[in-house]
Amino acid sequence: MAPQSAGDAIRFLTVADTAEILNVEVSEVMALVESGELPAIQVGPQWRIEREVLESYISSLYEQQRRRALWEQSDFASLAELSGGTIIRPE
Repeated sequence: MAPQSAGDAIRFLTVADTAEILNVEVSEVMALVESGELPAIQVGPQWRIEREVLESYISSLYEQQRRRALWEQSDFASLAELSGGTIIRPE
């Protein structure tokens, strides 16, 4: 197999590479993989994360954060019934 040039992107990342990109511990990446939140493939004993899958995962986290921020700015966020809070009724 020919060595990759600096301009070529590596298709699959190791768990350690992924942890470095996300600036988290390897154990946190493994927890994401094992839960299925971050799709990965197992090649022998090693897990590999496709670069495009990681980019998609990061984009989805940004989208979740954007939606959460919009929700928190909405008039409905203060309603206990919709925000997951507990309604305390006077006796």
